[in-house]
Amino acid sequence: MKLNLLSCNAQRPDRRAIANCITEISLNSSESLSKELTDILLEGDAVDIQVEDKNSGSALRALRKLNIDYEILE
Repeated sequence: MKLNLLSCNAQRPDRRAIANCITEISLNSSESLSKELTDILLEGDAVDIQVEDKNSGSALRALRKLNIDYEILE
């Protein structure tokens, strides 16, 4: 499943928690790429990630917990 991470609405976003979340849920993401994607997301630009279908429910819950707005592309 493809997700488009739109923005983070947290009062004080936790960069490390967001990067760890992206690393855990994304199929093709390393730790350094996750940190870069986190910076892009927090600057206000959208980020596309690929999530394994069997983990999609827990991935979406983790994103909501971090106050990350997303849309499902596929």
